[in-house]
Amino acid sequence: MARLILVVDDNPSVRMLVREYLEAHDFQVITASNGREALMLAQTQVPDLVLLDIMMPEIDGYEVVRRLRRNRTTPIILLTARLDESDKVHGLDLGADDYITKPFGMAELIARIRAVLRRGHGDIAHDQSVIRAADITVDRDTRGVRVGPRHIDLTPSEFELLAILAAAPGRVRSRAELLLHLQGEDSERIERTIDVHIRNLRSKIERDPAHPRYIQTVFGVGYRFGPVEPEAPS
Repeated sequence: MARLILVVDDNPSVRMLVREYLEAHDFQVITASNGREALMLAQTQVPDLVLLDIMMPEIDGYEVVRRLRRNRTTPIILLTARLDESDKVHGLDLGADDYITKPFGMAELIARIRAVLRRGHGDIAHDQSVIRAADITVDRDTRGVRVGPRHIDLTPSEFELLAILAAAPGRVRSRAELLLHLQGEDSERIERTIDVHIRNLRSKIERDPAHPRYIQTVFGVGYRFGPVEPEAPS
């Protein structure tokens, strides 16, 4: 079944061009011209991915991400004309999965969309369908995550990072390695992207994100899962 992409941009030429290109590559496409319309369509049509411009009237892209992340883990790729790295990191910090800078090539756009969708739908082949590390269970088939008895909702990027790290406890993964796994080969790679996703992941799975038990930083290198010491009884 063709996956449904919601394209949100206040420029009608951009919407038309992106829609035609995505439809030519077997995606279904719906469009919105502003943030308010985007939020409505995201609720009623339930897209597989949202392609979201940042600079829009009424409700900007940052606010759309913030509202969508209240109750949805739908993959989000930001479209930004801003070149400042802090603007991109801000969008990721709110819960976006990826970003692409205008002007962009259509081939690059398709590659980014497919990479993010692979994270969300488990299309990448892995040796383990269920990963257990410490008291965390990651089920690749159902896209479910549990920390002890708690079910945790993660974005596709957060889920993939947790699965990669939990599959090999103690193994250190560099930021570049993790980013390559998420985005594939890409010339616009910013390693801080991984730091933002890790920070968001920790806020959901760690009891004390400032002192993480599961996702540990290896300074100057990257991240690893554990080893996790048992918690003292309260």
